Amino acid sequence: MTTYARRTLLLTLSAAAVAGTLAAVSPAAPAQASGTTGPALTWGACAEPGLARQECAELPVPVDYRDPDGPQLRLAVSRVRSERPGARRGTLLLIPGGPGGSGVPWLGAKGAALGKEMAGAYDLVSFDPRGTGGSTKANCGLGPADRHLVALRPWPGPDGGITENVARSRRIAAACGRQGGAVLRSLSTANEVRDIERLRRALGEAKLSAWASSYGTYVGAVYAQKYPQHTDRWVLDSNGDPDPSRVERGWLANTAAGADERFPDFAAWAADPAREGQGLRLAERPQDVRPLVLRLAAKLDRVPKESGTKGVPLTGNLLRQALQNALFSDGFFAQFARLVRQAQDPAARPVLPGALAGPLPDEDAAALMAPLCNDVRWPASVAAYRRAAAADRARHPLTAGMPANVVPCAFWKDAPAQKPTRITADGPSNILMIQNRRDPGTPYFGALKMRQALGGRARMVTLEHGGHGAYLGNGNACGDRTVTAFLTTGRRPQQDTYCAD
Repeated sequence: MTTYARRTLLLTLSAAAVAGTLAAVSPAAPAQASGTTGPALTWGACAEPGLARQECAELPVPVDYRDPDGPQLRLAVSRVRSERPGARRGTLLLIPGGPGGSGVPWLGAKGAALGKEMAGAYDLVSFDPRGTGGSTKANCGLGPADRHLVALRPWPGPDGGITENVARSRRIAAACGRQGGAVLRSLSTANEVRDIERLRRALGEAKLSAWASSYGTYVGAVYAQKYPQHTDRWVLDSNGDPDPSRVERGWLANTAAGADERFPDFAAWAADPAREGQGLRLAERPQDVRPLVLRLAAKLDRVPKESGTKGVPLTGNLLRQALQNALFSDGFFAQFARLVRQAQDPAARPVLPGALAGPLPDEDAAALMAPLCNDVRWPASVAAYRRAAAADRARHPLTAGMPANVVPCAFWKDAPAQKPTRITADGPSNILMIQNRRDPGTPYFGALKMRQALGGRARMVTLEHGGHGAYLGNGNACGDRTVTAFLTTGRRPQQDTYCAD
């Protein structure tokens, strides 16, 4: 697995860090198109190796848009220019997932394949949202124990208790309140949307096209709601429920059912006789894989197993988190099956997946949490979380109550600066949604809520496939062809459509 893929998985879609110095920003330049007044971008070589021809720059944005001339932070931006100026029709913006995901490495990872599909129709541009990658970051000063993914995800204790989760959530919220400052408070969907609008102006484009992924689909939908006149061809890939009363809280809750819908794909793979020669076959029948995994997790709850990473034993919750990560892609199935095999072997020391073997950097942990807490107010009742986690644990054993459990947002110091945007059908009909039917991260039933909200503005392509990420992500030629045709020619299905696997 590449470094980018490991970090993408670790932050539940794309949180690769991009370090180093980027090119300086020049003074404001004359606008190149209507509504494009803004700072110019000075492009130069990228500090980190990536895609050939990828250039980098920095964009200044206000920490607080209510004070546009006040303190500024810097966004890392990158592009790959069209090699066919005569064919170029505009800029295609890649809006990364997360929260906590970075766009610069995503362009590096997908740019070659995307450039081939676009055949020069666009300059390809992406950015690291504030708080991520090479952009200005925030931190909370968290200790290492509170920065492990298995700790940041609120897994209940072995007996289903949430006392430790409550204490950790209070501790994290207090630390972020003390140390996070104005930059941490600014990490929100609303500000990311404003930053994209500022980037559009800096690029000199009257309109942008976009490919948004995962959490980025919500960012993209909010941008299309706020600035419909500046959207051209808009692709939303792997969509969540945009319910403005819940947003991220709803997305986390939905992953319980998402895991249940996706797990049969892993079970069929793990029971396939083809796994026998690889030493990865877990059962003779697919229906036996789920109880095997649940029994093993329960055993590790009682007696954690020493792993190959000093000081990080394989616990039941770590196994459950490894499973959630593995469900995002068929390519991760072998790693999880190998972990299960090692956990069953008394003589083995399991090799933990890289995303789970150590703590996240403090800045990454902050970027992962802050938008969740800054976008919408979360309930504060500990008793309500205790009841919800217990009910969810009984209903969805694979996720053991985690998606309904308490998080630091319940005790966040500052209330959200504004209410989340309601996504509606008002605006141009220029949106194409694409969605895997068995997506553990943004389940299909949540995507249907986005589809319903957008109404006549959108068409939706459903892929009969499992995993997270659809376009150029799973080899479904029908889905890839449909998105490419829309972006390059404007052709879009007349109605919602389906692609077999």
